[in-house]
Amino acid sequence: MAISSLTRLATSTITSPPPFATALIISRYFTKRIIFTTATKEKNPPRSFKTMSSSLNSKVIAPYGSWKSPITADVVSGSSKRLGGTAVDPQGHLFWLESRPSESGRVVLVKEDGDEPIDITPPEFSVRTLAQEYGGGAFRIYGDTVIFSNYKDQRLYKQSTSSKGSCPVPITPDYGGPVISYADGVFDARFNRYITVMEDRRVSRTNSTTTIVAVPLDGNIQEPNVLVSGNDFYAFPRLDSKGERMAWIEWSHPNMPWDKSELWVGYISENGDIHNRVCVAGYDPKIVESPTEPKWSPTGELFFITDRKNGFWNLYKWVESKNEVLPLYPLNAEFARPLWIFGMNSYEFIKNEAGKTLIACTYRQNGKSYLGILDDVQGSFSLLDIPFTDIDNIASWNDYLYVEGASAVHPSSVAKVTLDGRKVVDFKICWSSSSDCLKYESYFSQPELIEFPTVVPGQNAYAYYYPPTNPLYQASQEEKPPLLLKSHGGPTAETRGILNLSIQYWTSRGWAFVDVNYGGSTGYGREFRERLLDRWGIVDVDDCCSCAKFLLENGKADKDRLCITGGSAGGYTTLAALAFRDTFKAGASLYGVADLNLLKAETHKFESHYLDKLVGDDKAFFDRSPINFVDKFSCPIILFQGLEDKVVPPDQARKIYKALKEKGLPVALVEYEGEQHGFRKVYIHPTVICIWFPQG
Repeated sequence: MAISSLTRLATSTITSPPPFATALIISRYFTKRIIFTTATKEKNPPRSFKTMSSSLNSKVIAPYGSWKSPITADVVSGSSKRLGGTAVDPQGHLFWLESRPSESGRVVLVKEDGDEPIDITPPEFSVRTLAQEYGGGAFRIYGDTVIFSNYKDQRLYKQSTSSKGSCPVPITPDYGGPVISYADGVFDARFNRYITVMEDRRVSRTNSTTTIVAVPLDGNIQEPNVLVSGNDFYAFPRLDSKGERMAWIEWSHPNMPWDKSELWVGYISENGDIHNRVCVAGYDPKIVESPTEPKWSPTGELFFITDRKNGFWNLYKWVESKNEVLPLYPLNAEFARPLWIFGMNSYEFIKNEAGKTLIACTYRQNGKSYLGILDDVQGSFSLLDIPFTDIDNIASWNDYLYVEGASAVHPSSVAKVTLDGRKVVDFKICWSSSSDCLKYESYFSQPELIEFPTVVPGQNAYAYYYPPTNPLYQASQEEKPPLLLKSHGGPTAETRGILNLSIQYWTSRGWAFVDVNYGGSTGYGREFRERLLDRWGIVDVDDCCSCAKFLLENGKADKDRLCITGGSAGGYTTLAALAFRDTFKAGASLYGVADLNLLKAETHKFESHYLDKLVGDDKAFFDRSPINFVDKFSCPIILFQGLEDKVVPPDQARKIYKALKEKGLPVALVEYEGEQHGFRKVYIHPTVICIWFPQG
């Protein structure tokens, strides 16, 4: 298919599932031109390959990028269930929230019940909140009851988890549309109410009002009662066991919660109001910190995580009588993640055989997660040996931990970890995002954590490199593989070296793949995280180019076959790298940013001042926007965009598509109706295939 044929794809809008995932092949050097073709099925590799010997262990010699693989676009699309959180009820039943691409992204609460898990959420409901656009904390289990946010109307509903087929009952008013969202709630048994964060968008979507409110559970639907208000954002309302004190996190513009936030405690009066409050952390201007995840112990002590002193999120305890905080186990490691979503749970209180309260927690250091048990009295930490190298949330019940995690051979999963004291005696996978994926294990490429020099002397950055891997094929010794470099979203986030079939799709076909943690990523402390301040579009781009250069110098990639991809903020880095550098030969941007000023003007409240710290003054906003420098683009680009995206509105993709098309560059724009920021439906996992065959 010649370049002129691209027009048929260029403005396509996907409204119903095609038989295969959308794919773009940037293909073939015919007279040194890159020609675009679209494909809905695998291309056969060239027939002009040679075999090694006739032994049983022989491999076919074929060019990188031409290898056949059973990990197809269909396999990738069908394996992408997402986990939205876990919980355990008083009887020890595990609950989890899973997003199902096969049901158009519907999110379902599932209960472990013997060998056959059961769906708690009826088919007409979907458990998802739109609070701060990214959601999280959409449900809470208490006894045999669940409170959850319903996606369609964003109302809170109450439902029994013990009665099969029970019908959810609304507990918040109907405002005629999804204009008020709730998240991160907790039950208040003392006053028979549900305390939750509420985001009110009735007046303005871009300047919503966020408060902490109480919703009555007596069956009378009424306006929630505001308990805490006045600041821009709130998270983690948490009650002590007696319902007498409530802790919460708050922050204000222009800060993001990982820049600077405050931890407060409020004392609850006899009528249920907060009559007195004290700031526990974040009030001292001489201490820059971002406290997060407050939690009351069974004995009434307040614990939380903050990054004061050493710049890493570590565990602390509040001494209420002195209003001072004490570190529990100082370590240059991250015990928490950035607060992009509500409802994170990085640690739990457990009891040992002597009835002593301990803390089961996870931390991340040098690109790997660790699980352990902390004795805050003795200041000791005992590591638990489990197969996961990446851990998110944990939940507990009796001698069990339920751990959300993954590894290079485990996709996103939930594991039941049985403890005997401070030792693991059993590890069992309860839920997997892709239970069938292990049948492709012989095709899996193992990630290698690499540390590479940046353009700043003495500063390094990190990445996970995946070499081409296929049990049936190998390339000639003279050939170097094509490389696809991925820039993660956020940008205040972290990529992790775990099993991802979207990556294995490439590597099993003879591509090298590298996933970069550029300066500004999380997981390496505040100093590393703040490299991006005032320098977004510079540091991230430089680091991605430096990573590609490092791999070239080490013989891991072909300099003429370098591609870059990324979604959201990673899409911006992709476009900026293609506009302002000449390292890459093609790129794919998924809901990426092209115009920084347009993003600042149109984005939602949570991120409305995010760019002020990442970019800087007006000149920087202009100079780092790829849309203003279309003349600098010189290679093929494809853009994927959801039409209901409120974070990066569709105008971004359309604007750069139009500009590049007018310039005459090969460019395609694929839009998806009903999709927001990040694709959830089964047909929406775009596989962007970039394969070069040698001329001739």
